[in-house]
Amino acid sequence: MKRILWAACLAAMFAPLGVETAQAGPIDRACMASQRPQKSWALCRCIQQVANQTLSRADQRRAAKFFEDPHKAQEIRQSDSLSHERFWLRYKEFGATAAAACN
Repeated sequence: MKRILWAACLAAMFAPLGVETAQAGPIDRACMASQRPQKSWALCRCIQQVANQTLSRADQRRAAKFFEDPHKAQEIRQSDSLSHERFWLRYKEFGATAAAACN
């Protein structure tokens, strides 16, 4: 999990600035609000585009909370809830796709 978030944040440092926030989704906004020094508009936009393709809006809102509090991801990953398990599988797919696409 940490590797996925870290890969997404690392990719941010390689992209130029200049994306309009009006089109920002929950992942994009959370990414840019994060304290990661590697963030950039291009990286966060890329991650948001992957999220748009792989996660529902509800999943995106849930995942966006991980940028502010990574422990939430651990809680969901370790939860016994079937809905959390299903979300986690979708989130892992999103993370792997974002890591590959947004480098």
